[in-house]
Amino acid sequence: MLDLAFVREHLPLVEEKLHSRGADPAKLLGNFEEIDGRRRALTLELEKALARRNELSKKIGPLMGAEKKGAITAEQKAELDGLSAEVMKLKEGIPALEEQQKAADTELRGILATVPNLPHDSVPVGKDETCNHVEKYWGTKPEFSFTPKPHWELGEELGVLDLERASKITGARFALYWALGARLERALMNFMLDLHTREHGYTEVLPPYLVNADSMYGTGQLPKFEEDLFKVPHNDRTLYLIPTAEVPVTNIYRDEVIDGAKLPISLTAYTPCFRSEAGSYGKDVRGIIRQHQFQKVELVKFAKPEESYAEHEKLTRAAEEVLERLGLHYRRMLLCSGDMGFSSAKTYDLEVWLPGQQLYREISSCSNFESFQARRANIRYKTEGKKGTELVHTLNGSGLAVGRTWVAIVENYQQADGSVLIPEALRPYMGAERIEARKL
Repeated sequence: MLDLAFVREHLPLVEEKLHSRGADPAKLLGNFEEIDGRRRALTLELEKALARRNELSKKIGPLMGAEKKGAITAEQKAELDGLSAEVMKLKEGIPALEEQQKAADTELRGILATVPNLPHDSVPVGKDETCNHVEKYWGTKPEFSFTPKPHWELGEELGVLDLERASKITGARFALYWALGARLERALMNFMLDLHTREHGYTEVLPPYLVNADSMYGTGQLPKFEEDLFKVPHNDRTLYLIPTAEVPVTNIYRDEVIDGAKLPISLTAYTPCFRSEAGSYGKDVRGIIRQHQFQKVELVKFAKPEESYAEHEKLTRAAEEVLERLGLHYRRMLLCSGDMGFSSAKTYDLEVWLPGQQLYREISSCSNFESFQARRANIRYKTEGKKGTELVHTLNGSGLAVGRTWVAIVENYQQADGSVLIPEALRPYMGAERIEARKL
């Protein structure tokens, strides 16, 4: 969520930044200025009323004391009655002012809750993915003496990917893995977690896969993206299946004050992720690129504002190293303003080359949210020797999306005989050097 004071004081800049995202500032902000002006006027009126009540109460005290002792004059009695009547009138009016102020504040928060984050100045302005910038390439595209196949053909031929039975069990956009196909998914998870915890300094956590509405609000999924979520009614409330580990891991510190000396905090988690993919039907219908359930190793950081962009680079490098250790050709993309996620101030996408489909596909999205999520989730830090607290900056990225890494390995390491070689880095986890056709 954007800072109310910042929006008020820099409204033209906010409108310009929102416009660069392809958003309509007038539609998003609505009557922000009118509501904000009304709220401030009500706040001032309420403060004056409270101050006047306190002032009158101080005057009434001695007069009431004199009255109890029977030492009050007629003039003082008239003054006491007048002051008491004024206090009573103020007491009757204050609750109404408080209610009106609260209503205006709720209106403002409702507006700001649907306004996306503002792009960092280093983000290129553009309308969609065609305006993203290639920051770098790593490695080279593999060469084949044959026409490489897409993973859905390879997986079926090897007997390790069964989409038909998954559809029977649940429905479309779910996957069933067999034998070394299942082990490859597990090996990737363990390899990624070991790399991030042992070499990149992350602490592993295992969070809940169901979260409440406050958690979804804190990271920006609610209220705007409710249709993309899987809801689970439970007694008198609704829980949500997590769309990414970013949600529960970021909310670990919701409504808490972190010791500034402990920052940056780097956490990693392996979880399933659940997305309804509302509005995406007809896209990526073949294979396991766009699923309702998939697994991911997530990287989450909490940092001081002055350190967050350096930490953003470190987080992105940690994700890149997974691809490099696996020998997978990729490129780093700096997303333009019109292609960034709702909560992000700056995002790098890592796109891996898939020879079976002859295209690059996003495998990690690494974002700095600055204080946008922290303001919604009330995550602050305290610096020793300084008064008050400050909002942390939150960051996250996939390190990596496990299913898409599975796809990349199968397509990039396929052989002419139909088998798939296992990258050297994964062989200790797999206990095998290649995936061959499974005997059914």
